[in-house]
Amino acid sequence: MKILEAGLDGIKIFEPDVFGDSRGFFMETWQEQRYTAAGAIGHFVQDNVAFSKRGVLRGLHYQFPNPQAKLVYALYGEVFDVAVDIRKGSPTFGKWASVILSAENRRQVYIPPGFAHGYYVLSKRALVAYKCDDYYSSRAEHSIFWNDGDIGVQWPSQNPVVSEKDAKAPRLAQLDKSHLPE
Repeated sequence: MKILEAGLDGIKIFEPDVFGDSRGFFMETWQEQRYTAAGAIGHFVQDNVAFSKRGVLRGLHYQFPNPQAKLVYALYGEVFDVAVDIRKGSPTFGKWASVILSAENRRQVYIPPGFAHGYYVLSKRALVAYKCDDYYSSRAEHSIFWNDGDIGVQWPSQNPVVSEKDAKAPRLAQLDKSHLPE
């Protein structure tokens, strides 16, 4: 497995070993000892899959309390995946990192607790899977406005399809800092 740094402390990009032949391919999407040794800290308790069409932007989402680490990858299609550091006191607070995740490149991104996460669908359709190290809680779910100018994510489109909730999300500067992870 190849491990790449994403430019923000704790975020790792994994390129798993892929074993292919004329029949197709095989790859491990998670092996606790190997991934933990590579910096993906956490014991995953929940797997999620989301299907979206081209132009859909999901995010920027986070959970607090009970922030989640995530291991994210595309099973089908291609997405522009983003993580934003929202850890109080972090030297990279408000900074973002991105990676293209696709069924072709088979890359995975590990996002530790304390980051908001989102992605934009580049392909006609995309099926995105992610593992979480804490359970989803609707009471702990929060969003940050996807196009917050103070964060400055360079999204592939300025006219994405977003949910009503994401369209009305507050900017990072408007959030109560007591509701952000350490």
